[in-house]
Amino acid sequence: MTQETLAEAPYLDVADPTFSIRSQAVLDAREASWYARTNYGIAVLRYDDVMKLLRHPKLRQGSYRWPELSGVHGGLFARWWGAMLLSQEGETHSRLRRMANPAFSPKLITELRPKFQALADKLIDGFAAKGECDFIAEFTEPYATGVICDLLGLPFETWRELADIAAEMGLALGVTFKQDLATVEAATARLLKYAEDLVALKRANPSDDFVGMLVQANADKSQLSDQELLDMIVLAIFGGIDTTRNQLGLAMATFIEHPEQWALLAEQPDLARAAVEEVMRVRPTVTWVTREATEDFTYNDLPIKAGTTIHLFSQSATSDPAVFPEPGFDITAERKPHFGFGGGAHHCLGHFIARGDMTEALKLLAQRLKNPRFNGEVKWLADSGNTGAITLPIAFDPA
Repeated sequence: MTQETLAEAPYLDVADPTFSIRSQAVLDAREASWYARTNYGIAVLRYDDVMKLLRHPKLRQGSYRWPELSGVHGGLFARWWGAMLLSQEGETHSRLRRMANPAFSPKLITELRPKFQALADKLIDGFAAKGECDFIAEFTEPYATGVICDLLGLPFETWRELADIAAEMGLALGVTFKQDLATVEAATARLLKYAEDLVALKRANPSDDFVGMLVQANADKSQLSDQELLDMIVLAIFGGIDTTRNQLGLAMATFIEHPEQWALLAEQPDLARAAVEEVMRVRPTVTWVTREATEDFTYNDLPIKAGTTIHLFSQSATSDPAVFPEPGFDITAERKPHFGFGGGAHHCLGHFIARGDMTEALKLLAQRLKNPRFNGEVKWLADSGNTGAITLPIAFDPA
């Protein structure tokens, strides 16, 4: 690519409430350039560039300063956000991931699969006979939260309280964070108390489950302190509920738009794992990830100054025609990796859990709900950042 100045690049107003990551403006910008200017730095639009910059040694995870940038300079949430795994870099980040890895192992998820299946079946039983449901309220939210209950060894009956706490804490990620601070702080305190109670239980009754393995890692407090242990459990709850709920809703909406793919999944349930990957490529809940330049460097002839915010548009990258000449939705196609779980040092630690629970859910849903279709108005979160359906009324033919 020839050298160009920042001022000559396309501009995307990502602060506009109506901005869509899937808009023609983004497609036009990607056609014109590998990056665009935005209100908050630059957006990277093409697959190969997102792949390279996810692993660039002069970029760090970029959202660590979110509370400060929102005008919040203290409190429980800001402390937790700044100290948790996702906000760390270098040796601290490596140490925390090393200590947490056994608790997120594929072996543990394999052992949990029967519970995922039983939970999905139980929830479908609740609405299958009537041939309709709000897919978010009646399936994805209780399922995503129920998976976390299974992971933590909590009874399913606690799911509603846990989901409400996570939703209230999640207000911290919106533009009204400062106004919602009291609610966010109270929810963070409740979730930390949940974590404290779980740790006390596992110390009294050692086990090899998720929390039990984190407690074992905490035996060497120089490697995982008491506070880091609690912060890790809170992250697993907070992160696990929101993303799975949204991604399964996006999956159903995508399959409704491609009914032949839903019928194929019902006929070939072994395609469920591939279906998860294809949905996350075409319609990810995490539509971009953020990085920050730690020092001056040049990329593709573009000088990037230290402190520059860089949004890596995963949604745009994984429909890049240079890499996906036939980008349509096809659960049988062989694809290059998507970026739904990030990449590089900050690749999502819980991806085995997310892939496992969504695979089991889609497998059973396709077998039990035939010919799903929209059954009323779908209400959506903004189509950028972290997106998904708020309500998703569907009708279907019971199997």
